[in-house]
Amino acid sequence: MSRLIWFLLCAILGLAMVGLGLLLPAHLRAVETSVLEQAGRNTPTVVEHGLKMVRDKNLGAARLLLETAQSKELPERDTLASAVDELTAQQPDLILWGHDEPGLKILFGRDRLPPALKSEPFTAFIVRQDNRRRALDLLRATPNLVVQELLHFHAQTNTVLFSPAESASGQALDAAVAIGGLLLERGQLSAGLSNAMLVLAVEAISRRDSQPLEQVLLDLMSLGQRLDWGQLVAFIGRIEDPETLRRLAGLARQDLDLSVLFAAVQLCQRPSAVADYLMNFSQTGPRDLGESLRYAAGGLNELLRRNARLLDTGLGRSLASDSMLGRGYAAVAAYSLRAPRLALTLKWLLYLGGGFLLAMAVRAVRRVPALEQPLQVRGFHFVRALLFALGFLLVVVLLSEPFLAQDSQKVEFPLRLRLPTVGSAVPAETSVAHTSFMNQLSLLTLLLFFVIQSLIYTACLIKLAEIRRQTVPARIKLKLLENEDHLFDAGLYLGFVGTIISLILVSLGVIKPSLMAAYSSTSFGIIFVSIFRIFNLRPLRRKLVLEAEAIYPDPAVATTAPIRLSGPTLS
Repeated sequence: MSRLIWFLLCAILGLAMVGLGLLLPAHLRAVETSVLEQAGRNTPTVVEHGLKMVRDKNLGAARLLLETAQSKELPERDTLASAVDELTAQQPDLILWGHDEPGLKILFGRDRLPPALKSEPFTAFIVRQDNRRRALDLLRATPNLVVQELLHFHAQTNTVLFSPAESASGQALDAAVAIGGLLLERGQLSAGLSNAMLVLAVEAISRRDSQPLEQVLLDLMSLGQRLDWGQLVAFIGRIEDPETLRRLAGLARQDLDLSVLFAAVQLCQRPSAVADYLMNFSQTGPRDLGESLRYAAGGLNELLRRNARLLDTGLGRSLASDSMLGRGYAAVAAYSLRAPRLALTLKWLLYLGGGFLLAMAVRAVRRVPALEQPLQVRGFHFVRALLFALGFLLVVVLLSEPFLAQDSQKVEFPLRLRLPTVGSAVPAETSVAHTSFMNQLSLLTLLLFFVIQSLIYTACLIKLAEIRRQTVPARIKLKLLENEDHLFDAGLYLGFVGTIISLILVSLGVIKPSLMAAYSSTSFGIIFVSIFRIFNLRPLRRKLVLEAEAIYPDPAVATTAPIRLSGPTLS
């Protein structure tokens, strides 16, 4: 009866610990939506930011945020839609510019509304000859130092990405300088980006190295192809350096939801983090970024800070109906938010403790035969249970951790910009993605085989120590060592099996070809078994052989004198 009670107690506690570990929202390469929900509490939402844009009379930015709220079905999106419709009805002239800019309306002669009023990308508007001329005339009269340096560059003829302004196809450079100059003159660029443009303009004039400045202008013009003035100033205003501008402009040209990118840049604390995240996760990043917008600015910033993929288990929503369980799970998610590393450590300790208790439950129902009673050594069952727990931890982590074996999604993209008036512009150098020698899956496979062989090596050492401490004669210990030969060679067997399985998966196309990862299984097996047999097993056998011979010496071989045969003596 005591064995049964001990078995039930260990099994129930072990399974409970494993279950709690599975429920804990902490992962190596993922972040759960429940954690983002906790991070987003009492932080600005997309709808709230859209209403702020309405109050600032930035209709273009508010419309893009409304598009994001509707596509993601965010709460209170109808409130934002009503505010946008009301602002449109009150000030229909904002449809064209997207933002209340009296100076620009006067400059371009837009005091009277055109018959067909509609939103227009700012680059498509400024590239027209009359608009370019008026913008450049305004910029020549401004005292802004950065604008004046930009105009000095505008007169240069040794350009790289653009044709010179005086050439037949110089309208592209005119439009780019007009866009950059108007943003500077209206104070719509951040201090960091303005200072960077000043340095680049000086270098372009003095050192004749104009490509960095031209790339900034090209990025501004590329964004202007997709955004009206109000959207452009809202998007550009948070960017602090040319590299972030280049990446965000390149992402805006990709096949992704521009409204999601715009909303993420508006809500996040660092636009560079948005660019880095989308470059690191080129395939799944746009979707995860859009889903994180459901959890307001705090959830978005937490996703960007962890730089991991988003995982939606749906557990938080399923437990929301139960107030008690829901509050408990929310508290666990809040702890994972505050201390993610401690939460992950606790999760793995729960797995380890659960495996240990399950091993003890199995031992509770196992009966030792009477003949093996003298072979039992106190304390070794705890060591074996701990070793089983380590193997159990490895298996559970491999099976439960999402995206653990995913390949890197990091990419770089070349710059491409097409305008109706200039055809295409391509930089002299394009960014090339540097692929690593080994992908994530190969590294994970190598680590997996190494850990498995280490566990088998440790199991052999434990068995060796157990036999050494058993209270039986030396000759019996030698027999017991011979009986464990298959265990001592288990590393070789498992190494061969791992290589065969890996090669089969490669041939079926389940995993990418990696012969190094496949043959590493056998290699690790040979190395670990050789080390064990040479440095651990051989010295013990030598010692036991000498002890056995000292107690039971072989009988001495009797030596006799040679027998002489003599015949009869002849006289």
